[in-house]
Amino acid sequence: MGVTALTTALVGLGTLPAAAGGFDTIGPQERKTSGDASGPALESRVTIKVPGSKAKDSGPITSTAVDWEPPACWYEPYWKAKDFKKFNEAQWSIYESVGGAPEGIADDKARYKQGHPYKDFNVDKNDEGMWWVAVRNPEMTDDPAAKTCTRDPFWVDTGENPGVPQAIDTETLAGLAHQRTVVPPTKVSLAPNGKSTVNAPTWVWLDKGTFKPVSVTASLPGTGLWATTTAKPVSLHLDPGTEDAESLPASGECGINDGSIGEPYARGKAELTPPCGVRYLRSSGDGSYGLKATLTWEISWEGAGGTGGDLPSGTFATTTEVPVQEIQSVNR
Repeated sequence: MGVTALTTALVGLGTLPAAAGGFDTIGPQERKTSGDASGPALESRVTIKVPGSKAKDSGPITSTAVDWEPPACWYEPYWKAKDFKKFNEAQWSIYESVGGAPEGIADDKARYKQGHPYKDFNVDKNDEGMWWVAVRNPEMTDDPAAKTCTRDPFWVDTGENPGVPQAIDTETLAGLAHQRTVVPPTKVSLAPNGKSTVNAPTWVWLDKGTFKPVSVTASLPGTGLWATTTAKPVSLHLDPGTEDAESLPASGECGINDGSIGEPYARGKAELTPPCGVRYLRSSGDGSYGLKATLTWEISWEGAGGTGGDLPSGTFATTTEVPVQEIQSVNR
């Protein structure tokens, strides 16, 4: 690496805001991402816990709110004073050893070592607080909002409110948990199960107990901060996959009723209109129609200190191929 490139990198590795790496996910989606190449490989210490196993075809929910998004960046406690001093002085030493000009790090030395405003990295308060840094959401590194946390690392005494916008709190953690919520596929039951018939209703339902609330917990170790989101299924929207069809009900919205959605088909109901279903008006020929079933999940959260509230609902869709025949030749 050339001197110029190394010098630039080392200035970034000093006391500039931390370029985010990633954070651990505990559970079926466990992973850890590396740091952004433009700055230090500092990773958020937030952990995400998703209980249970990851089912095939499951996936993240999509927020229904167009004016909401999870936090793109935030500030969190990262360094003890002695560690912060050791890290920065090591970087300054390397910078100087490759010919870096003193003025290149003069401002940082003044800020953190020479009393403008901090003296000797606050090492005399090593056990009385921490240095806070900026980190980015690893899922949103290309989002312009991820670049809005521009404060230099700053000191916060233990138990003191950081007093800056975007300082991590339980609501921040709730937003991160919302973003990492993964729900099972919306596998609907159909009758007839095989080929549907033109002009005859196709019954659609989700059995009671086949879908359950999903919880995700985000926490910041050592701080007592945590938040748990809980997503509960509340309604099912059907899109027949063709304009030559009618939704039942006409809105396509099937609400939850006593833990189930729709009504299972039973012998003798062939001529009845199902509370949830579709009626195809034209044959699919040698193909099929993609019946899209979108489940809406209502999301709430609770966190440390009695905090909590509601978050935007989320949706997750699954498509089932439905062949439709002309004649009513099936045994219903």
